[in-house]
Amino acid sequence: MKKSYKNTVRNSLILFAVCLMVHTIEVMFIRTDETVFAECFINKVFGITALFWVLSRLKMNWRDIGFKKEAFLSSTAKGIGICAGSYLAAFAAEFIILAAQGRPAHLEFFVTGFSLTGSTVKLTGAGFVLMCIFFNIINVWMEEGVFRGFFIKYISCGHDRKKALYISSLLFGLWHLVTPVRSLLDGDMSSTEFAVMSVGYVVLSMLMGIKWGLLYQMSGNIWIGMADHFFNNCVVTNLLHVVTADGVDEMQIIRVITGELISFIAVAAYSRIKVRKEVYA
Repeated sequence: MKKSYKNTVRNSLILFAVCLMVHTIEVMFIRTDETVFAECFINKVFGITALFWVLSRLKMNWRDIGFKKEAFLSSTAKGIGICAGSYLAAFAAEFIILAAQGRPAHLEFFVTGFSLTGSTVKLTGAGFVLMCIFFNIINVWMEEGVFRGFFIKYISCGHDRKKALYISSLLFGLWHLVTPVRSLLDGDMSSTEFAVMSVGYVVLSMLMGIKWGLLYQMSGNIWIGMADHFFNNCVVTNLLHVVTADGVDEMQIIRVITGELISFIAVAAYSRIKVRKEVYA
């Protein structure tokens, strides 16, 4: 039976604002991603802790927001498959473009962070790889748990599923605005570049949020979207890199946009087909 809660949107916005404040402080001032950790993880640990507290206050548990252990293996495999298939096409397109430009490329495996400005810090060694994997698990646990698992589930208790999906995705897009703001304030971007990058980054993050939200709503568990999210961040962005004689990951943003658009279209199309089948069944 669907539980009833009051002021679900307002309460979700309060949780978002508190988490965003911690996220902003870390990105702007603490700058954990510029340390040996190469990742802003403090806000993610805070978000997970806050979610534990909120769930207990609402008398909900992790299973209620999609963390169902019996669906873990099969759903994780599906999520990895979605991401791997989409980015196989994106990597192939990138290699073809570079070859056509007379710039042959190859793949290298090392740790680095995602950058909107193209700067790359190369970290090698098993310790950095394990640290990267660990922090990415923390990252997707927080972001999928809060933005998909909790917001969609909780807002759906007072509003329809579509509204819950779109609100959670909008908040997820705004969450990612902090990164381009820092680049602007640091002088790494002009105001024009900031306008283009911030709009593009927020819109792309919203589309990713819709995709993972649809996967959550269709499957009833968090694992498919979480696995896709993890593979995207950890493998495609942080560990696997396209290297040419001129540099590293010069087309990374194009690769990410291509891969995410492919998977978004595929998931959205499948969702529509599934809804139509249920309507006419």
